[in-house]
Amino acid sequence: MTGDIDITARQREIADLVQSNGFASVEALAERFEVTTQTIRRDLTRLCEHGILRRTHGGVEPPAPVGNLHYARRQILNLPQKRAIAETVAGRVPDGASLAFSVGTTPEIVMQALTRHQGLRIFTNNLHVAFSASQNPGFEVTIAGGRLRHGDRDILGADTERFFSSYKVDIGIFGVAGVDADGTLLDFHEDEVAARQAILANCRRAFLVLDASKFGRPAHVRGGHITEVAGVFCDTPLPPTIASLLAEAGRETATCAGMEERA
Repeated sequence: MTGDIDITARQREIADLVQSNGFASVEALAERFEVTTQTIRRDLTRLCEHGILRRTHGGVEPPAPVGNLHYARRQILNLPQKRAIAETVAGRVPDGASLAFSVGTTPEIVMQALTRHQGLRIFTNNLHVAFSASQNPGFEVTIAGGRLRHGDRDILGADTERFFSSYKVDIGIFGVAGVDADGTLLDFHEDEVAARQAILANCRRAFLVLDASKFGRPAHVRGGHITEVAGVFCDTPLPPTIASLLAEAGRETATCAGMEERA
């Protein structure tokens, strides 16, 4: 399932640059992409119309942080990094495995990378994941029932927690909205935390998938600690404090962009 926002590859890269750096001027972007300032202004107008960026004096910056971004906007941010994470995780999943997937764009992209596998059994409350999994007729796909959250196209609540508690899967795959400096995992909604914790409690191995933008991100609902998962997959080396916590706990980490691994 692709995003609902139709933008070009250059516009996607501009969005990633601004999200990473906090600001970019029209002139700097024109020089980087070797196009005219008029072309860049058209790109920025498109991105600002979708709320992905906002204009400021001389350039653009990320939108003001008010909760989480819309799912379709999150799908296009840091997409190459998420794909690198997904390919690395896919290499850890054997054919015939059972997997539980939670909400989020990175788990969805992991599922897309798994569609070449054989005989997977997928349990999820994420309709994006379910749709991607259904592309392989050899997969068995089971979804949670309940009220659909329209923007994210997922299902949360007590029924979802019971759904995940009904199975014991080989691997749980989930993301988070943020990771605090002490390793606390954070989300924006209590129901998101509850679903993620239900997966963690009912899988043999848990994989946390996230790009570097999640470290220090000010989400506010606590739910678990990074050392509780079996493996952490990120696009850049982890912050030193987090890396030390995981090393002490004997957890696997993988820097997916450079394929540098440590067990």
